[in-house]
Amino acid sequence: MQLRDALDDYKRHAGDGTRFPGERRTVSGRFSGGDGRLVHVGGDGELRDFGYPLTGQAGLVRSRIGLAVDGEVTWLDETHTTQRYVGDTALVETVHETPHATVTRHDLTLGDAHLTRATVDAGEDGHANVDPEALSLVVYARFAPDGRDDRVGQLRFDDAVEVYHADEHDFLASATGLADLRGQLPATFPELLDEDPTDLPRARDGDRYEEERLSGEVIADVPFEDGVATVATLLTDRTETDREAARDRLDALFSDLDSVDALADAAAAELPSVPESAPARESVVADLRVLSLLSAPSGLRIAGADFDPYYAHSGGYGYTWFRDDAEISGFLLGAADAVGVDLDDRHARSARMYVATQRPDGSWPHRVWPRDGALAPGWANARIEDGPDVDYQADQTGSVVAYLARARDAGVDADGIDRTLVAALAGLDRTLEVDGRPVVCQNAWEDSAGRFTHTAATFLEAYSELGRHGEGLTVDALDDPETVPGAASLPDDLAAHARDRAREVYDAIDDLWVPERGCYALRETVDGGIDDRLDSSTLGLAAAHRSFDALGREDAEGDEKAAEGGAVDDERLDRLVSHVETVVDGLYHETDAIAGLTRYEGDGWRRAGQASEKVWTVSTAWGANACAELAALLAVRDDPRAAEMVERARDLLAHVSPGGSLCEPTTYLPEQFFDDGTPDSATPLGWPHAIRLATVALLDDELPQFADRAAADD
Repeated sequence: MQLRDALDDYKRHAGDGTRFPGERRTVSGRFSGGDGRLVHVGGDGELRDFGYPLTGQAGLVRSRIGLAVDGEVTWLDETHTTQRYVGDTALVETVHETPHATVTRHDLTLGDAHLTRATVDAGEDGHANVDPEALSLVVYARFAPDGRDDRVGQLRFDDAVEVYHADEHDFLASATGLADLRGQLPATFPELLDEDPTDLPRARDGDRYEEERLSGEVIADVPFEDGVATVATLLTDRTETDREAARDRLDALFSDLDSVDALADAAAAELPSVPESAPARESVVADLRVLSLLSAPSGLRIAGADFDPYYAHSGGYGYTWFRDDAEISGFLLGAADAVGVDLDDRHARSARMYVATQRPDGSWPHRVWPRDGALAPGWANARIEDGPDVDYQADQTGSVVAYLARARDAGVDADGIDRTLVAALAGLDRTLEVDGRPVVCQNAWEDSAGRFTHTAATFLEAYSELGRHGEGLTVDALDDPETVPGAASLPDDLAAHARDRAREVYDAIDDLWVPERGCYALRETVDGGIDDRLDSSTLGLAAAHRSFDALGREDAEGDEKAAEGGAVDDERLDRLVSHVETVVDGLYHETDAIAGLTRYEGDGWRRAGQASEKVWTVSTAWGANACAELAALLAVRDDPRAAEMVERARDLLAHVSPGGSLCEPTTYLPEQFFDDGTPDSATPLGWPHAIRLATVALLDDELPQFADRAAADD
C-alpha cells in the first residue's frame, strides 16, 4: 500500500463508525496464493498484492478491470458481483453482471504469478444486444516494484509490459496480446490535497508524454478470443529471473492453464488433500487453505494480511510472531492425523526456521520477516537491546519450546532441534523467578506488563513437554555451553530437570488464584498487586495442565493408583473447572448480530464509537479449545463434568464455524467484530483458524464418546 492509497482511503472513510480511515481492508473478498505470493481478489474484483512480507516483492497496489463496448468502459467493481472458491482450492471465481454481458472471472496465484481468466457471455436475457467483436477487457494496474511509486519505468512488448525500479521487475501480459497500452502518472500533489478522492484511471493526457513510460501504472486493452481473455502478472527479481525467462514463464502459463479445469487442477495441487471422511470437513478445508495462504516458502507465517502497513491504527500484522506461529504449528502437529492430512513437510519447515531464528541466549525475537527470518520492526526486543526483560514476551519462547519438544518426539525432520531445546531450556530458567513464576514481561496481547497467568501457562506446558519428550537431551548438544547464558550450570539429566521445573510452575500458579471470583487472575502487576480481571488468554491453562497431567501419568507408569490420578490434583482440577466456566461466562457477549467472547475485561482497543469491548474470534475459539482440553482431562478420570465441558466447547465452536456469526461467508475468521456484526482488523487471522482446526480434531478424535449426546441434543 502506498501513501497515496492511504490518503485516498482516509478521504473516503474519515468519520465512519466502524471503518478506520487509511487502511486497506480485506474483510470482504478472497485471497489466492500459498507458500509465497498472496493476492487479494476483492469482493468487487479488485486485485492487490499482500505478499511483501512473504516474498519481499510488492507487486500490485491497485487494479481495476472493466468491460469495454465500442470504447465505452463499464468497470466491473461497479456491477453486481458474486464470488466463491472453486472446490477445496484457492481458485477464486467472481461473476460480474454488466448491462452488456456476464463476465465470469477465475483468479489463481501460483508461486510468483497470478492469472485472471475472464469469460464473457453476451447472449443471456437482459443483456443489451452487442457484437462480441466490439468487446474488450480493460485492465488498469498499478505496480510498486521494490515498494516504490516513484522513479519507476516501463518496457513495452507486443503482449506484455515490464515495470521496474531496480531489483524487482513486474510483468503484465495477455494471452491474446495488447490492443492498446498506455501509462499514467500517480496522483498529483493537487489531487492529494483535494478534499475529494481521485477516481482512477484518468483519461489520457496528451501533454504528459512521460506518462507513457515513467510510472508503475498501466492501462491495457485486451482482446477477447472465442469469448475468453486471460491476463497474468508476474513478479520477478532481476538477479534470479532474466527478461527472457520471465516471458517464457508467462507463455508457459498461458499454454498450460488454458481452461478453468486446468486452473482448478493446478490450484488443487497447491493445498493439502483433505479426505471426505474428515470431521467438519468444510471447516478443516477452510483452515488449511488460510494457513497455506499466510505461509512463506520458508514455512513461517504472517499473523494476517497486513491491512495497516503505515501503523495508522495498529502495529501491523504482516510479520511472524513466534507465539502465534508456534501455537499454529503445534495445533497442526496434533490435528494432522486426526483429520487425515499429510503435513510432514510443513512440520519440518516450521521446526527448521525455529532452529534458524533462535537467538544466542536461547530466546526468540519479537517479530521477524517470514521470508527469511530477519529481524522485523517491533517493540518487545529487550533481549537484543540493553535493558531489563520487561519489553520481552517470554510466552513466545514457551510456545516454541512446547512445539519443538513435540516435534522431536514425532520424529520431525529438522537438524538442530536438540541444540535449540537445550539453549531454550536455559533461557526459560533465566526468566523464571525463585517463586516459580515467569518474570515481569509483556503479555500475549502486547499491551501491558506484569507477571501473567498466560505466560505461566506457556512455561508449564513447555517444561511439561520437555519433561515428556526430552529423554537423552544433554548440554553436550551445544557446541559451546559457555556461549549460552545459564547453559553450563544445567544438570546432566535435562528431562528430569524440566519435570522438576514443571512442578515448580504448577505449584506457583495458585499464587494467582482469586477465590472471590473463582478464577485465576490476569496478572500480578509490576508493583505486586493482583489484577483479577477476566482474560481469555488465561484459558491457556487448560492445555498446559493436560500436558502436565500427561507428564505425571508417564512418570507414574507402573504405579496404577498414581497413573489413574495423573499429576493434576483434585483441588486444582476443581479450580480449573471454575476458572474456565467463569472466564467463558464472564467474557461472553451477545448482540442481535454476533455472539462470542471478548478479549478481556476493559479492553478498549479499536472500539471506535462502541461502548463495550469487541468480540474476538481468537478468544472465542480459545474458549472452545479450553473447554475441549478440560473435557479430555476430566474424561480420563470418568468425571461427569466432562460432558458439560464438551457441550460448552461445541457451543463456542459453532460461533466460529461456517454458518456461525463470527465466520464470514468467505469461511474467514476476522480478528474482531463490532456489535452490529461488522468484521474488523486482520482478515483472515491465522491463529483462530488453527485453534478451530485443533478443536474439531480434539472433539472428534479424543472425545467421540460424547458425540451421540450432541447428536441427540441437535
